[in-house]
This record gives sequence, C-alpha cells and structure tokens, in this order.
Amino acid sequence: MTSTSTPRPEHGLPPLHLSVALDGAGWHPAAWRAEGARPDELFTAGYWADLVTEAERGLLDLVTIEDALAVQSVSLRGPDERTDQVRGRLDAVLIAGRVAPLTSRIGLVPTTNVTHTEPLHLSAALATLDQAAPGRAGWRPQISARADDAAHFGRPAPATLQEADLGSPETISGRLAPLFDDAAEVLATVRRLWDGREHALPVTVLAHARIPYELAAKGGDVVFVTPHSPDDAAAILTEVATAATAVARPAERPLKVLADLLVLLDDKPGEAARQKARLDDLDGAPLASDAEIFAGTPAELADLLLHWGTVDTAGLRLDGFRLRPARLPHDLLAITRSLVPELQRRGAFRTAYRTHTLHGHLALPGPAALRR
Repeated sequence: MTSTSTPRPEHGLPPLHLSVALDGAGWHPAAWRAEGARPDELFTAGYWADLVTEAERGLLDLVTIEDALAVQSVSLRGPDERTDQVRGRLDAVLIAGRVAPLTSRIGLVPTTNVTHTEPLHLSAALATLDQAAPGRAGWRPQISARADDAAHFGRPAPATLQEADLGSPETISGRLAPLFDDAAEVLATVRRLWDGREHALPVTVLAHARIPYELAAKGGDVVFVTPHSPDDAAAILTEVATAATAVARPAERPLKVLADLLVLLDDKPGEAARQKARLDDLDGAPLASDAEIFAGTPAELADLLLHWGTVDTAGLRLDGFRLRPARLPHDLLAITRSLVPELQRRGAFRTAYRTHTLHGHLALPGPAALRR
C-alpha cells in the first residue's frame, strides 16, 4: 500500500483514492422521496449518464454500479411485499457500456453475479466494456445465496442464512464458504481468459470477514472494507494483511484497501442529520448498513477521511474510500462540488487526472504502459 504520488501536506501521506458506489435513487431505502430525487428516471440511460459524468467531473477514481439477479428485499429468503421502496435495477454492465462513450477518464466498475453466471460470459461482457472504455473497465464480482436466484437456473438452494446471522460477518462467510470457493475459481478463470488483452482488468471485492478477505487477496486488486471506527480500521487492515499472507499474495502486488462509508451531506451544520431522520421516519425504521453511516458537512467528512487515513497498522494504511451516497443526485453533488474541493484545498486529492486508465488512477503495480 505504497504510492509515489505527491504527499499530503497535512500528514505527509499519499493523496486519497476516492470513489462512489451508485445504486438506484441512493443507499437510503427512502431516497426516492428525498428532495431533488428523480424516481421516474431511474430506469433511463440519461439518469445514469448524469451521475457518472458528474462523478468524472469530480475527478473520482471510479464508480461502482450495483446489480443483482433478483429484486431488492428486506427479507433474506426472497422477495418482500413492500411497495414503498424502489425495486429493480438495470443491468450494471449495460449501464457502464452506455455511459462509457460519454466519459473519458473515470473507471467503470459494474457488479456481476458469479454464482450463476459462466466465466466465459462474464469475460466477454467485460471485454466489450473494455472496447467502449479502453483501460477503464473494472469488475466487482458478487456471490448469491438467495434461493430464488438459484431457482431461476434450476439449481438447488445454497446454505440458508438466518436473521440471527446478520450480526456476524464471520458466521455469514462461514455458511457461504462454498460460494466463495466457487467465486475464487470464477475470478481465476476470468483472469486467464483476459490474459493477452491490451488493458488490465482491475478486480474489486467487497469483504467483511476472513474468507472474503482471502478471496480479495487471491484474485482482486482492490478490497472494499467496512470499518466503523479508526480502531476497527486498524483491526481490518491486520486481517487483510493476514489474508494476503495466507494465500501467498506476492509482496510486490499489495491490495489497495478502500473503506466504505454511507454518507448524507449538507453544507449547513445539522441539516444532513435532520434529513436522515426525515427519511428514516418515511421508511419506518432507522437507516441500517454494513458500512459506517455519516451525516454531516463536507468539511466534517474531510476531517474524518483524513483522520482515518492516518491509522497505521504495521505500516499499512487505508488507501482511500468508496462513498455510498444516501440520496442521488444530492449527495453525489455534495461529494464532487464540496468534498472534493475541500480535500484539494488540504492537498489530499488530485486537481486533475494524470492517467487515462483505471490501473493508472489506482497506481496499481505492473508495466508502465498499463498505468498511462
């Protein structure tokens, strides 16, 4: 986790990597009811084009685009009966392909299912994206433990998760260990199919426990983690390092570690928290997430990012952050037009793109040609 980029003046550390995770109207279940939301446009190409071009305007490293085989649900067992939340998504790879010609620098990282999708099909879809966005294609593989997903393919249901499991990432990953083993094989196969292409394929993995950390260390370039405090971040960095050792990941290929935060932002102090409370009331429950939830001003978020970025565990630090905007486009605009300038003023974020590829933005090791 080293970089030759210009150090941040405040802490003498490399500039942060910054990305956003895009999903529907935002990561709050009631986001479609927020001021400025565009719920009638969620399934249009223009909506996604506006989001991704705005992210590029903010000089972000990459955007991830959420996807799944089935509609969203509050139940672990399958579809629910709620009609007050957004359900359904467009295909993430197709969204990335559609916005690719409208952008020129930002990395495009769609999510795809690897439990029920053949590696050849995944490789072909990602290769097509690479044609549309040369050198900017990334990939976030995702497993599926839902019985209704398996039923679509005539396959037996995997191990069933229980509501009580949700409080323990280690228990969840243990129950789903066979799916993670299968995912590792898919990642390796797609990598082999990709060999010989002109551009590198950065692979990102969201992980919360030992088994997925090892999956990221085996086949990934970036791991998204979910700390809830600086101490938690330090513990996770230790686990990631342990996972890399366990799978014999080469020292010259360190994983980039980006921490996820779900954010609500407003320039007026206290307003983001008030808006969160309003959306919580509309949804009927407090916002819950695997990631830490932040509600505050962009300057306060900059303080948090820079503070967490100083956490040092045996020389390892967070390389940056993936922010999950609770309300789209509001919180994305706050990131690109308020948070980014604040970080730039502190010397903690780029003021211009210096490379044309996702491999280059992330300063991943490899031939110089891949980083241009």
